[in-house]
Amino acid sequence: MITEKNSATSTRVIRSIKKSSIHNLFVFNKSGICLYGCNFTNYYKMENNLITSFFTALSSFTKEVIGNKFKTIEMGDVKFVIIQKNMLNYALLCDSIVHIILLENIVSKINTQFVDYIIKNNVNIQIEHIRDENLSDIIEEIIKDTNRNEFDLIKEEKIIDCLNNMSLNDEIEGIILLTDKGKVIFSTIKGVDLRDFLREIDFRVKICNNSILKLFYTSKSKQLIFSEYVEDLYFVILVFDLNIKFGVAEYYLHKVVRYIKNVLA
Repeated sequence: MITEKNSATSTRVIRSIKKSSIHNLFVFNKSGICLYGCNFTNYYKMENNLITSFFTALSSFTKEVIGNKFKTIEMGDVKFVIIQKNMLNYALLCDSIVHIILLENIVSKINTQFVDYIIKNNVNIQIEHIRDENLSDIIEEIIKDTNRNEFDLIKEEKIIDCLNNMSLNDEIEGIILLTDKGKVIFSTIKGVDLRDFLREIDFRVKICNNSILKLFYTSKSKQLIFSEYVEDLYFVILVFDLNIKFGVAEYYLHKVVRYIKNVLA
């Protein structure tokens, strides 16, 4: 659904996507006790304390065996992502292509509201389970905001048309356009291939977080990956065969980035 602003001549719109890509949220303490749980889509129903106890036990096991706590459990088209914030742990069940940058941004916002609630209501995070409709409404609104984005409709359509035309070039194996928060808005890579690709670049992209303008590297599948942040709004990724000349790949990336900047100007 697209909801226009009041001005009849305005091209800025709010894109609202009905289907949420985040299904469940669990907030639990270090002992595995679930303080708060919420189901956003009703696709997956789980026992709160059972799932959080499992995460805590698995985290302790992986910490002892390999020296690091696990952060992600892949399960086909969905995944669990665990993010720790001081004394609290946040577990999100989401679609497998949801980027870690987006999830970390969501958890940061939820954590601010959650900690404020704990302090104001003197909640004992060692034993208490929180059931509060007002808090749930606030958290659900944060989740909904991940599927809502204000953008320039005409300009974005021009960018996507350009990427579609460039994808016909035999030297380019794939093109992906993400928002600055890691939300995919255009991709020539589909389904499982897109999920696996985004999972591989997750750790590379998240360390950038808008602080590195350009990034290029090779993938496990022998591909050359060129990417760049554009105007702090988009993250564009071009995929090439490993045998392509470095200068040619850089030329195509420069061409795309220059076009996007010209459209946004």
